[in-house]
Amino acid sequence: MQPTADDRCALRPVRTADAPAVLAAFRSAADMARQGGVQTLEQAQEQVAWLRAPQRRAVAIVDQDDLLVGLVAISVDEDNRSGWFFYWLHAGHRGRGLAARAAATVAEHALTPSDEGGWGLERLELGHRVENAGSGAVARAAGFVHEGTERGKFLVDGLRRDVHVMGRLRSDPAPPTAGLPWR
Repeated sequence: MQPTADDRCALRPVRTADAPAVLAAFRSAADMARQGGVQTLEQAQEQVAWLRAPQRRAVAIVDQDDLLVGLVAISVDEDNRSGWFFYWLHAGHRGRGLAARAAATVAEHALTPSDEGGWGLERLELGHRVENAGSGAVARAAGFVHEGTERGKFLVDGLRRDVHVMGRLRSDPAPPTAGLPWR
């Protein structure tokens, strides 16, 4: 069986030099505006600086040429050993399970105790719009469980949208989703 381009993807820390690829990802689909206001290279550089802040763990999903095609990140709450988990992909790489594989790998690493080489978190949580089935599938594949629904949480295009809240604990079983290698 011939490997696909996605089979050659890997994970690595986000770098300052990733800003042009971040801009390309934000320009790839209108729904990326929900992830932040990135419309210029300067805004992409600011986004990368925000991602690289000490309270975040930002992991680039990169192709075989080491070009960022997506992201999995966590805003860490050190006091509670927990984090807000989020992810996105360039539109050209969606629909093939790449985000699920990356999210599963990063979540597992985040929940691994620090004395075992992980980030030592004990709880991860995320939210996704109810109608965003793709994001829900990524979360479930990464081992997250539905914990509730926040009614009218987001205002999108002038309409209130419900949000599913999902969580994963260190004590939850690891998902069967195949991971991605680290570079």
